[in-house]
Amino acid sequence: MHITVIGAGVIGVTSAYFLARQGHDVVLVDARAKPAQEASHANGGQLSYSYVAPLAAAGVLSSLPVWLLRGDAPLRWRPRLDPRQWAWCLKFALACNAATARASTASLQALAYLSRDVLHALLEQEPLDFAHVRNGKLIVYRDAALLDKARRQVAYQAQLGAEQQVLDAGQTLRLEPALAGMGPALAGAVHTPSEEAGDCRLFTEGLYERLLRMGNVACRLGTEVRGFDRPDGRRIASVRTDGDAIRTDAVVLAAGAATPALLRGLGGDAPIYPLKGYSLTVPVAPGDAGVPAISVTDYQRRIVYARLGGVLRIAAMVDIDGVPDLVPERVALLKRQVRESFPALDLGPAQAWAGQRPATPRGVPLVGRSRAADNLWLNAGQGALGFTLACGSAALLAAQMSSLPLPLDARDFLP
Repeated sequence: MHITVIGAGVIGVTSAYFLARQGHDVVLVDARAKPAQEASHANGGQLSYSYVAPLAAAGVLSSLPVWLLRGDAPLRWRPRLDPRQWAWCLKFALACNAATARASTASLQALAYLSRDVLHALLEQEPLDFAHVRNGKLIVYRDAALLDKARRQVAYQAQLGAEQQVLDAGQTLRLEPALAGMGPALAGAVHTPSEEAGDCRLFTEGLYERLLRMGNVACRLGTEVRGFDRPDGRRIASVRTDGDAIRTDAVVLAAGAATPALLRGLGGDAPIYPLKGYSLTVPVAPGDAGVPAISVTDYQRRIVYARLGGVLRIAAMVDIDGVPDLVPERVALLKRQVRESFPALDLGPAQAWAGQRPATPRGVPLVGRSRAADNLWLNAGQGALGFTLACGSAALLAAQMSSLPLPLDARDFLP
């Protein structure tokens, strides 16, 4: 089968790779001249398989009024005259209940564990260099009540296969001394020893290099998709680009935040909206005692820290504003909060970045056949978990498109 994959971020590149491994002829298309130039470029770097609770949680709505009134809130909403923004926010609000959050967590957990297993198998065949470490993760809490709430989440996730421990402040500091800068604000943490980290851009670039060497793959980067030809009204016969038309048997939309716009050209749609996140990339010296060796998530401030080779990647915030611009005030806030937790860390050479994370209201990605055309498939909406879920999403999609036994129950991911 001739398959056109649109999007060369981590989702599109992994999709193209696993489809090509199934024996399909694949054309990978992206408007950018290089892979991993959008949400995959400088994200948080955590491969967080055991902690995949969605943003739409039961306590989020009660926190929103406080967040919206605070300038230092981890979530910021800026209303626009955009019906898509309002529709997404309404669906998000409806998903903020305990039953939906538990169901979403179960689906995400299954996909995350599949993704972990697929990535490990992939690395045995393709030894990619992307600063990959299996160093564990600490979710740090500043409030004892929230730490007690986390115990219940740990107990629930244990039923889904997660192996985690709840630590008090002393145990947390013995495991990660770099957190001493938090002082008495530290209540404790949830420790997951099996978690991993890596540079998503380097992983995507490395896998893309493998694609270039595969005889059944053509990569058409720097090529913009202009539309689709459907002579019979149902099946896509070709993908129109700014150069020529690519004849195809099937199309995969893995274009992140651009997926809904491409779908609308076919009379379809998807509940995906870009949630802007920020990151800092800070050069660090080997053995620096002020830099965490374990990946850390500051729960209340929604800041993640991941050591990736010679840099510390710091990522945070959710801006629901629909624009990709890097806002200086938000970067300054992030730096101030980082200094409060890690006062010895030199942020002078830090490189700031902002990216649009394509998210569904429930936080569960769309992986499967689209109703907009008989031979159209989606792999999009992974949100902040794009790197974590990429290999599992691609393996699930490849199995669906190749009519192979599915590696997990796909019903909750169907568009």
